[in-house]
Amino acid sequence: MTPRRNLRFIGLLIKLKLARTMAFRFSFFGSFIADGTLFAIQILTFSVIYGQVESIGGWSRGQMLIFVGTFSLINALNMVFYFFGVISIPGKIREGNLDLYITKPGSPLLRLTFEEVNLGGAPLFILSGLIIAWGVSVEGLRIGLPVLLGYAVMAPLMALLWYDLMVILRTVPFFVISAESLWRMENDLILLNMRVPGVIYKGFFKILFYFVLPYGIMATIPAQLLSRTYTLPGLALCAASAFVFTAFTLWFWRFGLRHYKSASS
Repeated sequence: MTPRRNLRFIGLLIKLKLARTMAFRFSFFGSFIADGTLFAIQILTFSVIYGQVESIGGWSRGQMLIFVGTFSLINALNMVFYFFGVISIPGKIREGNLDLYITKPGSPLLRLTFEEVNLGGAPLFILSGLIIAWGVSVEGLRIGLPVLLGYAVMAPLMALLWYDLMVILRTVPFFVISAESLWRMENDLILLNMRVPGVIYKGFFKILFYFVLPYGIMATIPAQLLSRTYTLPGLALCAASAFVFTAFTLWFWRFGLRHYKSASS
């Protein structure tokens, strides 16, 4: 499928999901409440951890607010567009339901990714934007259009990188019976990197969280861009990581499909 047809296909999946969700309005608005509560807990956690210190790893309070808001924004992109679709992949592999996707026209991965779009997480975009604006105000920054446009590109790029890592880990069940330990590790690493900026990592941990499992750059470098503390190598690392991991994800997914044991086989 061409990129244009892929976009139309994604739009159709979102439209169908919205129609199904609105048929059960309590569930729809319940997602708003649940995600809003989660966001409030994140802000409370930030206040408890960082309320008594002036800086973390050389980052001021305003920069940390931008960091927290940025990770929340990337997480909102994750939760709204692909999270629930991607986490369903292992179950479909294990139960043989992947057959239904392979036999349909279009990309099975694309359909799996966007068929469970969750618009209940949409308010997180507004709440994240408010936290970012708060951090910008605390820092006394004046954000120009070039920086704003760069940030608007960087945040979705990091959401794509997060997506790549999620898909890679959920492609492993093509080859093993269970990968629960990997997903528990993933959750722990995400929680760690949601709380501290990547600039605190040194040596082995910097290699791990900047290059091998690049959770450490997802919010750190976009936050640096917005707070004008970025470096060109840092921006290049983000772009290169998204490109390399996306290419590997697509290859690994196709490789996994070749090893898929169909329910009818």
